[in-house]
Amino acid sequence: MSFKVINPATGEQIRTIPAWDETEIESALTEVAAATPAWAATPMAERCALMGKAGEVLRRNIETYAATISEEMGKLIKDARAEVEKCATVCDFYAENGPKFLADEKLASDASDSYVAYLPLGTVLAVMPWNYPFWQVMRFAAPALVAGNTGVLKHASNVPQCALALEQVFSEAGFPTGVFRSLMIRASQVKKVIEDPRIHAVTLTGSEPAGRQVAATAGGVLKKCVLELGGSDAFIVLEDADLDEAAKWAVASRFLNSGQSCIAAKRFILVDAIAEDFLSRFKAGVEALQAGDPMDENTSLAPMAREDLRDELHEQVSKSLAAGAVALTGCQPLERPGAYYAASILDRVEPGMLAYDNELFGPVAIVIRARDEEDALRIANDSPYGLGGSVWTRDARRGAALARRMESGSTFVNGMVKSDPRLPFGGIKNSGYGRELSRHGIQEFVNVKTIWVK
Repeated sequence: MSFKVINPATGEQIRTIPAWDETEIESALTEVAAATPAWAATPMAERCALMGKAGEVLRRNIETYAATISEEMGKLIKDARAEVEKCATVCDFYAENGPKFLADEKLASDASDSYVAYLPLGTVLAVMPWNYPFWQVMRFAAPALVAGNTGVLKHASNVPQCALALEQVFSEAGFPTGVFRSLMIRASQVKKVIEDPRIHAVTLTGSEPAGRQVAATAGGVLKKCVLELGGSDAFIVLEDADLDEAAKWAVASRFLNSGQSCIAAKRFILVDAIAEDFLSRFKAGVEALQAGDPMDENTSLAPMAREDLRDELHEQVSKSLAAGAVALTGCQPLERPGAYYAASILDRVEPGMLAYDNELFGPVAIVIRARDEEDALRIANDSPYGLGGSVWTRDARRGAALARRMESGSTFVNGMVKSDPRLPFGGIKNSGYGRELSRHGIQEFVNVKTIWVK
């Protein structure tokens, strides 16, 4: 068994990497278990210093890592560089703020002294996706390792080179052997690793079905779990919005990473008063995107990560068109080698259509018409998902009031939804539970321990 590295831009297989057998898995888990107590006992200042060095390694090798990302999953090279830089930023953030976030918290009680200590849990298993193959891993690893946990990674099978590169980042930064390991295993082997007593907690970013499976397994052995799952983010445009600004960010929010992002805007909910004016601007921006080689700095539309994902997307689009949706532009694969799909707008989407109820993970924007603000809110909340969302209006107070009523883990007013180390990130409903990033993220995988002294 092996992992095949296929370039999404060409469809060519460029490398194979052997998958591990049970002996190799056992060896790695033994190594991590041996490293865990000493790493937990390492002073916070030393852990933070090493995380800062990890950021330096990322920046020093940014071109190499960016090329690996582009080669494996098709990301535009300029976006791959930005992803690596963002990873370095999250290392810096926790290196600087870890001591503050995990400082003992004094609480009044009947004791002479009572306080909460934030102590590491042990080893955290991360099951991570391919769409942001460095960022998704580092936003878990930076806080988890600074908190004194060790980490093991089960990465997506189509980005094995990224998995190995991430292990190399921590090794080159000087982290002790066994503090972070990439497990070259198949999805079918994850259950056994979760159940292994040397694993103490699990975090997953991925699909809803995968999240349900991982949560069920972790729950069966009573291990803490954080899930960041799919999203179908609403992008509400009200009648008083700046339509030029909204349309510009609509293109960026939907088509960044070829639309393969959980927090990409997916449902464009337009009040009737401005729907046509907005769509004329949005359509022009979408049709200006240029598909091409992701290593070309001028390319603005990347291929999808795999041809099977492109084919699945087209099936979703085709069924929605058959149910009465309208292809405003695109809505078909591009006739060229690789996993390319046209930048698309699917208009007149209504309840009962596949595109209305499901996440379309690719370069397709769906448009839903609303009568007014209240109808737009109803539509936004009429979703099994609740990851992010945005509101576009010239009235910031109006936007903030509407944002509070949207059922999501985050809502941005006049801005594109994004993850930021300074802000907690995560969802509700079928988008998962728990939080990453900020103070909230580093406190997910710790023992919030009460100390009472008389």
